[in-house]
Amino acid sequence: MIPAPLTPLRELGAARGWQAAYRDAVSDPFELLDLLGLPHSLLGPAAHAQFPTRVPRSFVARMRPGDANDPLLLQVLPLQSEMDSVPGFDLLDPVGDSLAKSATGVIQKYRGRALLITTGACAIHCRYCFRRHFPYAEESAAGGQWADTLQALQADDSIDEVILSGGDPLSLSTRKLRELTEGLRRIPHIRRLRIHSRLPVTLPERIDEELIAWLVELPWPVTMVIHANHANEFDSQVDHAMRDLRATGVTLLNQAVLLKGINDSVNALRDLSERGFRAGVLPYYLHVLDKVQGAGHFAVTDQQAIALHQELAAQLSGYLVPKLVREIQGHPGKTPIHG
Repeated sequence: MIPAPLTPLRELGAARGWQAAYRDAVSDPFELLDLLGLPHSLLGPAAHAQFPTRVPRSFVARMRPGDANDPLLLQVLPLQSEMDSVPGFDLLDPVGDSLAKSATGVIQKYRGRALLITTGACAIHCRYCFRRHFPYAEESAAGGQWADTLQALQADDSIDEVILSGGDPLSLSTRKLRELTEGLRRIPHIRRLRIHSRLPVTLPERIDEELIAWLVELPWPVTMVIHANHANEFDSQVDHAMRDLRATGVTLLNQAVLLKGINDSVNALRDLSERGFRAGVLPYYLHVLDKVQGAGHFAVTDQQAIALHQELAAQLSGYLVPKLVREIQGHPGKTPIHG
């Protein structure tokens, strides 16, 4: 398959280089507020000190100036409420990653699948991140140049699907990604590759010609699970990135997290599914919030989640309705939530 030529907006990003856009992310929360014309009093400095701010400027450009309740801003702005004690939200590892470790950077929770913590780096720091306390310095597969990772995968022929996660795997250079997949090619029982990445949405410049060429070269069916929580995260540049990804034959799915004040309405969830589908992305999962320390202010009750999901199903075609799920430590898969 020959990759389609990049669209003009993609060419503009490629000319600049996605690495430059990555490095140029806003890391000072006061600058973020200044860019949006908002008062510094909104900031929780202690929350920023605990989990630093990082937001690509193209993502900031999609926020509404002067709106302290903008749904994109609330995903990334450190608030003092992160430091509040919320019953149940006191876990550093809410989904049991550490207990499911099988080798350096390898997490095995479900039959036939192995998730690789490829890197701790990410283009954006989402305040609800369930791995915000993860010990990436010790558990990144890239740290050992993939040796332990590949050895563990080679030794277990029950694994037929590899999931690249992190952090964000697309934070790695394409050269580094190719190095990993060259190693995976030598493992005959691997049949599918999945990539979980927020970068096609938060830093669409990352979808450049080199990355497209790498995807085209891969010998397995590839699924890319992106992560958008609100329809406003899509714009023309993201649309172009999705188009370029689809041209490689990659299957595009979206997973979202149900977040209070951001997408906890039927209208917001409907718009997200419809806007994503317009960009060529099918809804996959709608996760209830993992109970990580610092994220309690985003919580939506199960009763509210079920009611929203039922109303969403009443308004949309079935293929536009994501599965409402939660991850429970020790369970053999994601757990559906039903009324």
